[in-house]
Amino acid sequence: MKTIGLIGGMSWESSLEYYRIINEEVKKRLGGFHSAECLMYSFDFQTIEKLQHEGDWDKLTELMVHAARKIERGGADFIVICTNTMHKMADRIQEEVNLPLLHMVDVIAKRIKFLNKKTVGLLGTRFTMEQGFYKDRLRDKYGLQVLIPDEQERQAIHDILYDELCLGEIKKISQEKFRNIIENLTSNGAEGIILGCTEIPLLVDQKDYEITLFDTTTLHAQAAVEYALSTS
Repeated sequence: MKTIGLIGGMSWESSLEYYRIINEEVKKRLGGFHSAECLMYSFDFQTIEKLQHEGDWDKLTELMVHAARKIERGGADFIVICTNTMHKMADRIQEEVNLPLLHMVDVIAKRIKFLNKKTVGLLGTRFTMEQGFYKDRLRDKYGLQVLIPDEQERQAIHDILYDELCLGEIKKISQEKFRNIIENLTSNGAEGIILGCTEIPLLVDQKDYEITLFDTTTLHAQAAVEYALSTS
């Protein structure tokens, strides 16, 4: 079994889900008392959140590379970034360490292609929805069309993520806001919805929707186990 190197704490609530899913998946596959071999570097999210909203992506990249190097020195065999937004600097991290990085967008795109979807809606932080690092990779590398909510809806999602979900708060009214936004994307042609922030699955559940939801937390964590147990 390969040792999984997790860069987490953004937020710790979603990192907890990564840890749970990874260990449950290892036990399901191997049985007995098996659990995952993993290391985690967990940030103080206050620092990350402040820099994000100040737009200091250079400093954030420096911090992420530092975390990746610590994980490399700790003996991990590959790296998993436990957040969608911070994949903005995934390519730079990959350049700075000698470990493979399991890129979340690649994992999600392969699942979308497997289900023969061509047009998907993307939910996440404003950074993820509006900047190119996520959408462009889906489009340029995998030929997918990506729809995002309108300006007002994007702000509503962003506020719910930072003011509620990252603080562990789950509100019924926010569930309804997400439902309306997903319905609007569906009516605009989305064949599936990427839950492109690792906190969103705390609020949105597939059982409540007919359209396919791509839970990035679960899919990325499962892919990490798949890679950890592979012989290559």
